[in-house]
Amino acid sequence: MSVKYTEEHEWVKIDGETATVGITKYAAEQLGDVVFVELPEVGKAYGKGDDMAVVESVKAASDVYAPVSGECVEANDKLADAPETVNEAPEGEGWFAKLKLSNTSELDALMDEAAYKTFCEGL
Repeated sequence: MSVKYTEEHEWVKIDGETATVGITKYAAEQLGDVVFVELPEVGKAYGKGDDMAVVESVKAASDVYAPVSGECVEANDKLADAPETVNEAPEGEGWFAKLKLSNTSELDALMDEAAYKTFCEGL
Protein backbone atom coordinates (compact mmCIF):
# COMPACT_ATOMS: atom_id res chain seq x y z
CA MET A 1 0.00 0.00 0.00
CA SER A 2 1.67 3.21 -1.11
CA VAL A 3 1.15 6.70 0.28
CA LYS A 4 1.39 9.89 -1.78
CA TYR A 5 1.23 13.56 -0.78
CA THR A 6 0.08 16.86 -2.27
CA GLU A 7 1.45 20.40 -1.91
CA GLU A 8 -1.86 21.23 -0.18
CA HIS A 9 -0.88 18.76 2.59
CA GLU A 10 -3.31 15.95 1.81
CA TRP A 11 -2.19 12.34 1.89
CA VAL A 12 -3.52 9.51 -0.24
CA LYS A 13 -3.15 5.87 0.77
CA ILE A 14 -3.63 3.61 -2.24
CA ASP A 15 -5.15 0.16 -1.86
CA GLY A 16 -6.03 -1.27 -5.26
CA GLU A 17 -8.60 1.07 -6.83
CA THR A 18 -9.41 2.79 -3.53
CA ALA A 19 -7.67 5.88 -2.18
CA THR A 20 -8.06 6.84 1.47
CA VAL A 21 -7.62 10.62 1.85
CA GLY A 22 -6.74 12.78 4.84
CA ILE A 23 -4.60 15.73 5.85
CA THR A 24 -1.00 15.38 6.94
CA LYS A 25 0.43 15.80 10.40
CA TYR A 26 1.99 19.06 9.19
CA ALA A 27 -1.43 20.41 8.14
CA ALA A 28 -3.06 19.32 11.40
CA GLU A 29 -0.33 21.08 13.41
CA GLN A 30 -0.75 24.27 11.36
CA LEU A 31 -4.51 24.24 11.89
CA GLY A 32 -4.41 23.81 15.65
CA ASP A 33 -7.28 22.16 17.51
CA VAL A 34 -9.86 20.86 15.03
CA VAL A 35 -13.42 21.54 16.21
CA PHE A 36 -15.54 20.60 13.18
CA VAL A 37 -15.23 18.55 10.00
CA GLU A 38 -17.57 18.74 7.00
CA LEU A 39 -17.15 15.45 5.18
CA PRO A 40 -17.47 14.70 1.47
CA GLU A 41 -20.76 13.39 0.15
CA VAL A 42 -20.85 9.62 -0.39
CA GLY A 43 -21.75 8.82 -3.99
CA LYS A 44 -20.48 12.15 -5.32
CA ALA A 45 -17.73 12.24 -7.93
CA TYR A 46 -14.84 14.65 -7.33
CA GLY A 47 -12.30 15.86 -9.84
CA LYS A 48 -8.67 16.35 -8.90
CA GLY A 49 -8.41 19.66 -7.04
CA ASP A 50 -12.13 19.95 -6.24
CA ASP A 51 -13.19 21.11 -2.78
CA MET A 52 -14.06 17.85 -1.07
CA ALA A 53 -14.30 18.62 2.63
CA VAL A 54 -13.89 21.42 5.16
CA VAL A 55 -11.96 21.30 8.40
CA GLU A 56 -12.47 24.01 11.02
CA SER A 57 -10.12 24.68 13.88
CA VAL A 58 -9.87 27.28 16.60
CA LYS A 59 -7.61 29.22 14.20
CA ALA A 60 -9.27 28.90 10.78
CA ALA A 61 -11.43 26.98 8.36
CA SER A 62 -9.66 25.23 5.50
CA ASP A 63 -10.80 23.35 2.44
CA VAL A 64 -9.62 19.83 1.83
CA TYR A 65 -9.11 19.18 -1.87
CA ALA A 66 -9.50 15.93 -3.75
CA PRO A 67 -5.90 14.91 -4.50
CA VAL A 68 -7.14 12.59 -7.25
CA SER A 69 -10.35 12.13 -9.20
CA GLY A 70 -12.85 9.60 -7.96
CA GLU A 71 -16.19 8.80 -6.42
CA CYS A 72 -16.56 9.04 -2.65
CA VAL A 73 -17.46 5.53 -1.50
CA GLU A 74 -17.10 6.15 2.24
CA ALA A 75 -16.77 9.12 4.59
CA ASN A 76 -15.29 8.89 8.07
CA ASP A 77 -18.48 9.58 10.03
CA LYS A 78 -16.59 9.21 13.32
CA LEU A 79 -15.15 12.69 12.74
CA ALA A 80 -18.58 14.30 13.16
CA ASP A 81 -18.61 13.35 16.85
CA ALA A 82 -14.84 13.36 17.38
CA PRO A 83 -13.19 16.00 15.13
CA GLU A 84 -10.17 16.02 17.44
CA THR A 85 -9.24 12.67 15.87
CA VAL A 86 -7.80 14.72 12.97
CA ASN A 87 -5.24 16.17 15.42
CA GLU A 88 -4.66 12.95 17.34
CA ALA A 89 -4.14 10.66 14.31
CA PRO A 90 -4.12 12.76 11.11
CA GLU A 91 -2.50 10.04 9.02
CA GLY A 92 -4.45 7.21 10.61
CA GLU A 93 -7.93 7.21 12.19
CA GLY A 94 -8.37 10.89 11.22
CA TRP A 95 -8.90 10.11 7.52
CA PHE A 96 -11.69 11.97 5.71
CA ALA A 97 -12.86 9.82 2.82
CA LYS A 98 -12.30 6.84 0.60
CA LEU A 99 -12.44 7.47 -3.13
CA LYS A 100 -12.83 4.93 -5.90
CA LEU A 101 -10.12 6.08 -8.30
CA SER A 102 -11.24 7.15 -11.75
CA ASN A 103 -7.81 8.07 -13.15
CA THR A 104 -4.86 6.26 -11.58
CA SER A 105 -2.36 8.18 -13.73
CA GLU A 106 -3.04 11.25 -11.53
CA LEU A 107 -1.12 9.50 -8.75
CA ASP A 108 2.09 9.97 -10.74
CA ALA A 109 1.97 13.75 -10.12
CA LEU A 110 1.90 13.35 -6.33
CA MET A 111 4.93 13.28 -4.03
CA ASP A 112 6.30 10.29 -2.18
CA GLU A 113 7.13 10.61 1.52
CA ALA A 114 10.74 11.73 0.98
CA ALA A 115 9.74 14.43 -1.51
CA TYR A 116 6.96 15.64 0.79
CA LYS A 117 9.36 15.85 3.74
CA THR A 118 11.76 17.94 1.63
CA PHE A 119 8.84 20.13 0.48
CA CYS A 120 7.80 20.81 4.10
CA GLU A 121 11.35 21.64 5.14
CA GLY A 122 11.35 24.39 2.52
CA LEU A 123 8.22 26.08 3.93
